[in-house]
Amino acid sequence: MLVVGAGLSGIGVACRLARRGGTRFVVLERRQAIGGTWDLFRYPGVRSDSDMYSFGYAFRPWHGTDVLASGESIRQYVQDTARAFGVDEHVRFGRRVVAARWAGAEARWRVEVVDEATGAKQEWVCRFLVGATGYYDYDGGHRPEFPGEADYTGRVVHPQQWPADLDHTGKRVVVIGSGATAITLVPAMAAQAAHVTMLQRSPTYVMPVPAVDPVSSRLARVGVPARTVHRLGRSRNVLLQRALYDLSKKAPAVARALLLAGVRLQLRGRVDLRHFTPSYAPWDERLCVVPSGDLFAVLRQGRASVVTDVIDTFTPTGVRLASGQEIEADVVVTATGLRVQMLGGARLEVDGEPVRVPERVLYKGMLLDGVPNALVVLGYTNASWTLKADLVSDYLCRLLDHMDEHGHAQVVAVADDADRSDVSALGDALRSGYVQRADGVMPRQGTRAPWRVLDHYYRDRRALRRDPVADDALRFGAALDDAVRATA
Repeated sequence: MLVVGAGLSGIGVACRLARRGGTRFVVLERRQAIGGTWDLFRYPGVRSDSDMYSFGYAFRPWHGTDVLASGESIRQYVQDTARAFGVDEHVRFGRRVVAARWAGAEARWRVEVVDEATGAKQEWVCRFLVGATGYYDYDGGHRPEFPGEADYTGRVVHPQQWPADLDHTGKRVVVIGSGATAITLVPAMAAQAAHVTMLQRSPTYVMPVPAVDPVSSRLARVGVPARTVHRLGRSRNVLLQRALYDLSKKAPAVARALLLAGVRLQLRGRVDLRHFTPSYAPWDERLCVVPSGDLFAVLRQGRASVVTDVIDTFTPTGVRLASGQEIEADVVVTATGLRVQMLGGARLEVDGEPVRVPERVLYKGMLLDGVPNALVVLGYTNASWTLKADLVSDYLCRLLDHMDEHGHAQVVAVADDADRSDVSALGDALRSGYVQRADGVMPRQGTRAPWRVLDHYYRDRRALRRDPVADDALRFGAALDDAVRATA
């Protein structure tokens, strides 16, 4: 088996395979370290935007009472997990997968790989292929071109490619954006900058959460075992995530009132609430969270400010807005989002025919129809990514057990015409910019189970851990013949 990607998802899959035993596997990683997104992102203050009880692996609990965690600590957690299960020895670094070709006669994938250090091409052969690259393009983020940018004499940086030599101490900083990256950057940079301005085209729902989980902290202080604290905290937070999402969809006016009330308490009349009052309903775009209201604290203290307007043009010394206001800046950070791609940009072929991923539907959110022995790991957009990634890893092991038990060489999901739809696998409930940009890249989801992407942890848990592996949508190949067994 080949697992592509040594980030949170890929290491999770590899650990499950190691625990299962009986499968030879290698993890191919383009970067030079384990960690994926958490090794790539190095901007100030980078942290999780989901609570760590549900963001950590179910099989290796995150122990601690911090609600959110820094990028560095998450990277260390993923690396430590890889070492704990011995999968770090299976990772081959600096390997970029450029194409994967399924040969049905052999029941094997032939995977074209480039060693980026030398440029040498390699071919890896495997029985099963797992794409654990997420859906972000690591080569560069989404970066609009702004009028007059060439005339600007300051420095422009994108968070995804944060320069190690950037010193913003005493500088005037403008952060363009209002999503999770922007609201993380503003308080982190305000600690050293002369002033930080968050410049947003439109507001985002922002919810303050405690930096430290008060319930778990109290349980830990009275001697409750760490494993029990984790289990209780994880169950509670998964339930709370689901409850808030369901409330937002079923009673958006109530959810909106609750969220804005929380922001109003944080602003204390010192910042206009309109800057945090979106025009859309809660969870039409991903909800942002801030630990202990750190963003609101720097706004109240005057170390940062928020401006809601449209950029007219860059000037030599800053940014001029449509309203005529000009914001002077020594550094402009374009926290304008991420580019989306599937499978790390690799090409797919099945028996010589190119596979157009956006034309395929996903079986249970992980198997591309018509593509044998291949699985993609996609986490949740409305809850912690790892909740779904863990379930996918569990299902993969169940699927492999079923295939081994019955001597199958291959499995392929086959959709009927009635199963197909034009809706992206990311769904149509979110209208975030990256979701809209992903529409022409992501696979589709179907009209009904098992092709419908549920985005619901409790339903997915039943479908992926308890329901029978074999069903009418899966086609299993014949038993392996002796010749193929000899090369397995």
